[in-house]
Amino acid sequence: MDRVVTDKELGNEVETQRTLRPKKFDEYIGQSTLKEKMKIFIEAAKRRGGCVDHILLYGPPGLGKTTLAGVIANEMGVNLKITSGPVLDKAGDLAAILTSLEENDILFIDEIHRLNTSVEEILYPAMEDGELDIIIGKGPSAKSIRIELPPFTLIGATTRAGLLSSPLRDRFGVTHRMEYYSNEDLVNILMRGASVLQVELNREGALEIAMRSRGTPRIANRFLKRIRDYAEIKGNGIITKSIVMDSLRLLGVDENGLDELDRGIIVSMLENYNGGPVGIETLSLLLGEDRRTIEEVYEPYLVQIGYIKRTPRGRVVTEKGREHFKIKE
Repeated sequence: MDRVVTDKELGNEVETQRTLRPKKFDEYIGQSTLKEKMKIFIEAAKRRGGCVDHILLYGPPGLGKTTLAGVIANEMGVNLKITSGPVLDKAGDLAAILTSLEENDILFIDEIHRLNTSVEEILYPAMEDGELDIIIGKGPSAKSIRIELPPFTLIGATTRAGLLSSPLRDRFGVTHRMEYYSNEDLVNILMRGASVLQVELNREGALEIAMRSRGTPRIANRFLKRIRDYAEIKGNGIITKSIVMDSLRLLGVDENGLDELDRGIIVSMLENYNGGPVGIETLSLLLGEDRRTIEEVYEPYLVQIGYIKRTPRGRVVTEKGREHFKIKE
C-alpha cells in the first residue's frame, strides 16, 4: 500500500496533480528567487527571439520541477516534451526526441542523473553546439552523420545532483536548488487548489493541512483530495480544521506529518538502542527495509525536522525527537 505522505507521485493521482498545476508564473506560488530569475531570463530570450539557456533543477521530489518546466514553456509560448532518464535506454531514443523538436522547444528530462553513459554523451554536442552525432552501421562500414538541431532548451531535474557527471552539469547555464515550501506558501497553494477542485476550504483548515505536508506541495494536494472525500461523507462538504484533524488521524498522519513508518523508525531506535547511535545496516535489519529506501525515503524528512541526526557512528534520535515521543506516550 502506498504511503499517503510519500513525495513520489502515485499512479492514481496523476490526473488530479496535473489539473492543479499552475500554467503561468502569476499562478505559481513559492520558489520566489527562482521565479524572479526565470522571469528575467525568459523576457530576455523573447526579446532576442531565442531560447532560454539550459536549466538544471535539483532538490527533493514533489517541489514542482515538472510544473516549473510547464510554466516556462507556457511563458515562452513553445512546446514542452517530457521524458525521464530511465526511459531513455538507448542513444537512438534520445536522438528521436531531439530530431522531433521545433525551434525554441523545451525538452524536460526528469531523473536526469539516471541517464546511461551512451545516452548522456549524445547530449553534450546537442546542448553545446546544437548538433547531433549519429553512428550508422557497425564495424568498418560504420558512418558518422552530423545533424543540425534547431535551438532548444533542456531542463534537467534530479533529486540527486551529486550523481550527475561533471561534463553534463557544466553544460547547464542555470542551476538552482528547489527549496521546501513555507506553511504560508502551502496555504496559498491549497486555497488555489480548493478553488480548482470546487471545494470549500477555510484558512484554518488549510493551515492545518500545510503544517502536516512536509513542506511539499504534492503531499499538500494529495491531502486536500483525500480530506475532500472525508468532508463530503462525514461532514457537510466544508473542509475545516476539525475535519482535517479527524481525516488525517484516520490516515495515520500526526501533527508533524509523520506516519506509522516514520514513527516506527524512531520508536524502534528508542526502545531497542536507547536512541542510538544505530548503524544503517542494523536499522535496515530492524525495520525490514533495504538501506537505500531508509536513506532516500524515510530519513530525509526526519533529519529535516530535527528528530534524528546522522553521525559517523550511526543514526541518533535527538532531544527534540525524544521529547516528541515522550509526549506521545
